[in-house]
Amino acid sequence: MAFSKIFIVSAAFPVLVILILIGLIQISEGSKAQFVSCGTILKLMNTDLRLRLHSHDVKYGSGSGQQSVTAVEVTDDNNSHWLVRPVAGETCKRGEPIKCNTNIRLQHVATKKNLHSHYFSSPLSGNQEVSCYGDEDGEGDSGDNWTVVCNNDFWRRDTPVKLRHVDTSAYLAGSGRTFGRPISGQGEIVGISSQYGSYSEWLVQEGLFIHPSDMLPHQQKHAIHEEL
Repeated sequence: MAFSKIFIVSAAFPVLVILILIGLIQISEGSKAQFVSCGTILKLMNTDLRLRLHSHDVKYGSGSGQQSVTAVEVTDDNNSHWLVRPVAGETCKRGEPIKCNTNIRLQHVATKKNLHSHYFSSPLSGNQEVSCYGDEDGEGDSGDNWTVVCNNDFWRRDTPVKLRHVDTSAYLAGSGRTFGRPISGQGEIVGISSQYGSYSEWLVQEGLFIHPSDMLPHQQKHAIHEEL
């Protein structure tokens, strides 16, 4: 596949190198109308709370005891990067735009675990717990699958989306509550039952965006390529 000044990130590519390269990418104003594609590494910002989806190697002290998922204000934290992947057993072409209502996985780049949910209660608000789960190869179970809910044909980088958990139908959201030690000031991330609930919209932010070699039909006349 040919890319315009874009390199291919292989599964074996060192995480540190990936994060350094992401830090060098300058996102232009003109490129914001592009699409999220298979293989994209991105950050997701809650549009109401203005916090970025985050994880780290800190486990919940209650509920599932799995790796915790939080939200942070800082923009340059490498623990806020997520890789867009197909669900287990399926494939997607690297650089292929993600269609609305497609099921995906979001893999935490630093720890290789997947964004996950299940019927445990969240530690602060008592909503549905959201965690990170999976083995050292990033393989977990069906609780890692999320549907990209949006009103366009494809997942646009300039338009908020909702993420609905496939197994439980809960929507990824912030609760508006913050943790104390050892993750003081970080926001609680939860699953909520209604798509109309508060703090449930997410907008794509900083990242490494893979472009397909073949543009969508309506893009061909106005294709914009990012440069490293």
